[in-house]
Amino acid sequence: MWILFSLLAAVASAIVVTLSKAGIKNVDSSLAFAIQSVLIFLVSWGFVIGQGNFSDVARIERRVWIYLLIAGVVTCVSSLLSFRALKLGDAARVSSLDKVSLVFSILLAVVFLKEKINWQVIAGATLMAIGAVVIALARK
Repeated sequence: MWILFSLLAAVASAIVVTLSKAGIKNVDSSLAFAIQSVLIFLVSWGFVIGQGNFSDVARIERRVWIYLLIAGVVTCVSSLLSFRALKLGDAARVSSLDKVSLVFSILLAVVFLKEKINWQVIAGATLMAIGAVVIALARK
């Protein structure tokens, strides 16, 4: 099931990049992200409340709160940087470099989460990174 959700997330991400690029054409990228963030806030809390999980907030451990809050700040920074990059560059080229996050995710998972990787993961990440750079550096 995780594969289906991952693929659906990838499609949704591609749609977000396309719509965001269209939406920031004549709008400051930070303002555009702030507008989008309001909707993200409303929809995400709507899901939490709709699924009946709001009462779980009180049971979250302090350490988990810290991880989630830091991740939230980094998410905002990442999105602000992505929106700025979209404002300045082509959606396909910006999105390709954004996907190099896979390489960083693998490295961070190995170092901090002690996840194991094999040669297939290394080869796949290397190929994806090379592909991203080739796309990003492609001439118009």
